[in-house]
Amino acid sequence: MNAILLAILALPILAAGALWAVPAGIGDRLAATYGSVISGLVLVGSVLLWPRTEGWFAYTARDVRPLRAETDVPWIPSLGVRFHVGVDSISMPLIVLTALLTFLCCLYSLKITPRIGRTRSLIALVLVIEAGVIGTFSAMDLILFFVCFEIVLIPMWLVIDIWGDHHDAAGRRRAATTFILMTVLGSALMLLGFLLVYRRAGTFDLVLLAGSPVKGGHGIALAAAVLIAVGLAVKVPLWPLHIWLPDAHAKAPTIGSVLLAGVLLKLGTYGLIRILVPVLPDATVTIAPYLGGFATVAIIAGSLACLAQTDVKRLIAYSSVGHMGFIVLGISTLSPAGLRGALFANIAHGLITGLLFFLAGAIKDRHDTSSLRELGRALYARLPRIAALLTFACLASLGLPGLAGFWGEMLALLGAYHPSDLLPRTTFLVFMVIAGVGTVLTAAYFLRLVRNLCQGDPAENPPAAFAVDLSRIELITWAPLIALTVLLGVWPGLLLHQWGSL
Repeated sequence: MNAILLAILALPILAAGALWAVPAGIGDRLAATYGSVISGLVLVGSVLLWPRTEGWFAYTARDVRPLRAETDVPWIPSLGVRFHVGVDSISMPLIVLTALLTFLCCLYSLKITPRIGRTRSLIALVLVIEAGVIGTFSAMDLILFFVCFEIVLIPMWLVIDIWGDHHDAAGRRRAATTFILMTVLGSALMLLGFLLVYRRAGTFDLVLLAGSPVKGGHGIALAAAVLIAVGLAVKVPLWPLHIWLPDAHAKAPTIGSVLLAGVLLKLGTYGLIRILVPVLPDATVTIAPYLGGFATVAIIAGSLACLAQTDVKRLIAYSSVGHMGFIVLGISTLSPAGLRGALFANIAHGLITGLLFFLAGAIKDRHDTSSLRELGRALYARLPRIAALLTFACLASLGLPGLAGFWGEMLALLGAYHPSDLLPRTTFLVFMVIAGVGTVLTAAYFLRLVRNLCQGDPAENPPAAFAVDLSRIELITWAPLIALTVLLGVWPGLLLHQWGSL
């Protein structure tokens, strides 16, 4: 099975290189079709790989299960760096999510190619992003993790800068620049933390480090934990390091926003679970209450910011700050329920927020704006199918029981109610109560969005606001996200059993 993992790592990179190598005159639709075929093959490979994974890294019990599809060969022997990749049930759902969203983005580009142009380069960059993200999720060496983590940044910067909001060239360039500067700074801090781990443990190998973690909650171990946590928090992004996110989403093209919210934000939370918790357990216990505190502030701050937004894409972007706050809160509890809730919420957020950004992009395509003031009201009358799907996605995102968004946040709150015995329970009970208020605010801003955008008298809106409803490509693209949101909502055990029983 290691051949499948190596294939889904190499195929997007090779395909992107081949796409850049062909003459520039290749048609936009042909480039989008090519990207759909390549990303479809990666998706098939990732699905074939999933049944081969089992178990969960039970960090609290130090029961490290063997990796599947593992390849471990020397890469830079003089530095002790190895090309060590493999998958388990932590990484496998995220790899499938990455492959699915990339495939759907390439498929969606079949609809938008007549407008955007330069599709060949856009598809090539999307494939490079896919390879970098899958590499990050499968890397079992800290330096390899860092390299794959960095591969993603430049392509996303270009996607925002070149294909972003065509009405505001200066704004999209500023958003792209802020994104790259913030994330590179976070990566530099994370790398310093990795070097401190190497100084203490003498290895970059994550499997060895999980089996023999760095002990101690002070000194070098604590410094490494803080640097790694801050570096990954930039990518989450965790308040107050989230300042790059709203503009990046607002100015990015639709597929850029989908990949950014659905996949790239997960690199930060995945790193916290994969690296921080098992490698530096004692130091993580020391900083966990602070992580939980910042996560709780993120939940409230993100929700309050959403209530003040007048732009659909910025509102969804700020909602991600709150939802990612729930994920970090679950991680900070260091409890089985909290960690499983964080893992589940990672997947649910990718599906639901990916759908929300697809819908926001469709509305913007039809009206040439995402401003609520300019869009007007009565979307139910003007675009009934898109409005109905937007309402569905909002209900899923606010955590309606029976849809995927409910389980992750519920388990995160349960983890805060019963945190690890090493943590102050009273502190996390306060976090739980405040986060519970955040769920109410989440419902408030999403229901407000539905009321202000979807309801109302269509006669009050300008004629230019009327547009063609749901297209066939859009329906095909969004259907898997809708189906999985419902499936995981009514059958959460489909994922939860991967990480052990509750």
